[in-house]
Order: sequence, then C-alpha cells, then structure tokens
Amino acid sequence: MTSPLQPVIFLMGPTASGKTALAMALADQFPCQLISVDSALVYRGLDIGTGKPTRAEQQKYPHDLIDICNPDEPFNAADFVSCASDCIQKAHASNKIPLLVGGTMLYFKALLQGLSPLPKADASLREQLFADYQKNGCEAMHQQLQSLDPVAAQRIHHNDPQRILRALEVNLLTGKVMQAHFEQPKVSFEYPCLQLAIWPERPVLHTRIAKRFHDMVAEGFLAEAQHLYQQTWFDPMLPSMRAVGYRQAMEHLSGQLTYDRFIETSIVATRQLAKRQMTWLKHWIAPLHALEDASHLLDDATKQMTKFLSAAS
Repeated sequence: MTSPLQPVIFLMGPTASGKTALAMALADQFPCQLISVDSALVYRGLDIGTGKPTRAEQQKYPHDLIDICNPDEPFNAADFVSCASDCIQKAHASNKIPLLVGGTMLYFKALLQGLSPLPKADASLREQLFADYQKNGCEAMHQQLQSLDPVAAQRIHHNDPQRILRALEVNLLTGKVMQAHFEQPKVSFEYPCLQLAIWPERPVLHTRIAKRFHDMVAEGFLAEAQHLYQQTWFDPMLPSMRAVGYRQAMEHLSGQLTYDRFIETSIVATRQLAKRQMTWLKHWIAPLHALEDASHLLDDATKQMTKFLSAAS
C-alpha cells in the first residue's frame, strides 16, 4: 500500500507565467513525474492555442493527464481528482515525486480540499446524454434537469451543458439529487504537499501574454481552430471550444469577429483569466510559497523542494 507520507509538489501560477518550463527544469534535478493540472490540456487537438508542451518536450518530459479525451467529451473536477489521484499513486509506486503543474485552480482546490463523493462517470450514459444534447439543445436538457433536480437546475445556468449533463448523469445513476451527495463527507488529501506559486509582476505578465498569443497565431493557431471548427461534433458551447482563445477563434471563423478583434479580444480574455488565477492564489486555502523573482525562479524552487523533501524523508 502506498504510504500517505510520500510527498507531492504543486506548481501553480497564472497563464503564461512559465510554469511548464520551470516544471521541466525541476524534472532535470529531481526524480519527478509531471502531472498536468489544466482543464484545456486534457483535450486532444487543442495544442497550439493551449500552449501545450510540444511532442519533443513531452517525449523528454512525459506529462500525465495531457490528451486524455476528445474535445466533445466531458471532463470535470471530479474526473480530474480521480485521474490525478491514480497518477500520484503510480508515481509514488515508481519512486517518483508527483509534480502537479498547471493553472486550473479549481482542480488544485478540488484535489486538496476534497470533493463530495459522486458516482464515477458512466461512458454509455454520458454518450446518450450528449447525443440528446446535440439533438435537443441545452435548453431542453436544462428542462429535464428541472424536472429531476429543481435545486440543481436553479443553481446551474441554462446554457452550461457540461454541468447540466453531469447533474443529469448523477441523478440518473443514483436516483439522488446533487445536494444529497454534497452533504456527504469529503475525501481528504493526505499527502504532505509543498505548494509553489509563480507570482509575476502584472506588467511583465501582460507583456508575456501578448507575445505568447502572437507567437501562437504565427505557429498556426487559426489553422488548428479551423480544423476543429469543421468537425462534425463541433458545438460552440462545448467546454473545450469555450477555452480562452478558442472561443474567440470560433467567433472569428463564424464571421462574428474581424481578425484584428480576434487578436485583441483573445489577449484581453487571457489577461482576465490570469487575473482570476491570481485572485484564486491570493485567497488560497493552504500555506503557499510565492516564487516572485523571475531571474531566480529555478534557484528558489530548487531550494524549497530540497528543504521540503529533506524534511519529508
């Protein structure tokens, strides 16, 4: 049995802050298993616009939880917690240090604080619900939820297919409303955990965001988005297609945005995402070590990991 005393590392931070590069540099110095904590990197085909590590980088620095589902498949915080928990146990069994890196703060919080026990996803039921959604639309699915679980329907926006379908799935699998599951005890995170957060200055981060997005466009982001836009499963309301950058790209491809507005709104949306991520971190629920000096990120992170691992051994 895996010991609950084996350590885990969290490496958090806003988008474009250099998390992936720092994680790979740390993997050169420590026996780390990298585990992605990113709600967009789970999707196959969303590569350029997500800043996904390249194939060469992934070959040298394998990441768990990248490219694990198709863009039209649902994936939520509960799915992440289940997958990440398995990855952590496998890493420990291989005598590696799980290093969870990413910017989806909800996933980090769900893993750290625990979620109320919900039934695991049922592939056949999800497929049927998604087919019903594609045929009947989001409003009809919300009305079905209203008849089964009025409280959940009131809490979930009528234009949020991911949460609507999950609430329907839970109800149809268990016969219970969502609130009944929320009242159950949460599963706690038992591992000693060092939580690192890159904390860039806002002007520096804004400059990095703009440069990175222009680089993505130069690398072929719009061609990637066009390919997704032409798929038979494409739906602008899918969570994958509403990811920052992809949502704006689809609006451009459908004629809603000019090219210049696509660029402008994408950069603004990315800055807003970074602001939300920093707000999460400002109100974080556990001790957090901020990595502030960009020129010494690796040195600072290395010192913190060395100290933490020495104390945990």
